[in-house]
Amino acid sequence: MRRGTVGFALYNLLVWALVLAVVFPLLWMISTALKPNDETFAIPPTLIPAHPTLEQFRRLLVETPFITYFLNSVIVGVCTTLLVIVVAVAGAYGLVRFRFPGRTLIAHLVLFTYMLPAVVLLLPLYLTISAIGLANSLLGLVIAYTTFALPFALWLLRSFIAGIPVELEQAAMIDGAGRIRAFIEVVLPQALPGIISTALFSFVLSWNEYLYALVFINVDDRKTLPPGVLTMLNQNQNVEWALLMAASVLMSVPVLVCFAFLQKHLTAGFGAGSVKG
Repeated sequence: MRRGTVGFALYNLLVWALVLAVVFPLLWMISTALKPNDETFAIPPTLIPAHPTLEQFRRLLVETPFITYFLNSVIVGVCTTLLVIVVAVAGAYGLVRFRFPGRTLIAHLVLFTYMLPAVVLLLPLYLTISAIGLANSLLGLVIAYTTFALPFALWLLRSFIAGIPVELEQAAMIDGAGRIRAFIEVVLPQALPGIISTALFSFVLSWNEYLYALVFINVDDRKTLPPGVLTMLNQNQNVEWALLMAASVLMSVPVLVCFAFLQKHLTAGFGAGSVKG
């Protein structure tokens, strides 16, 4: 009994140590964002600000183009997510439900494209986007993000839809529903957890992406948050860390809100693609 108690205590200690290791950088980010400039580099450093202030957030929203970058990121993230979901759902359904030559090969080629490093596709995509006149545009960035978010989304949704019994669609079509109506009323509700999980993945990927946004957008009022904030805070070769942490806190809010509201569906989606009735 005692050995089991000691093992349980060590297990809990390890778990809390891992939780602390993950949470501490977030706590330090919030703490720094609430500190005045003279307290940011105080020695010894303090986790709890002695004189907490919202001055850094005020400066960020009033004196910098942060709001413009934020809106650009929202537009790019939402548009990329919608485009990826529409194409991935239709493509995954076609790969699962229809029989045609080369179906398995196509599925494996889709997965292979996801395995390629994104930087390998940077130059070809930039030349293509520039050739069609979409350089320095949010639409060009949406198309670029879609190219490397879509393969994984398609593969993931393929497993979810494969876990939905085809008999449900057949029963709906026997009752008079067409293929499209059966897809909308039967398949989509069953695949909703997987769709939400895939949408969240696509949104986070486009929200946090830095390299493509840096290369594709050179106009300041069209930049997204990652390159925009770093460019904004590095103009004088002297980074204001408290201001950067305030920007990081606000950049994290949309992702945290998405996870908070979609947690139930996200949890349900973890095992939805592995069960077949």
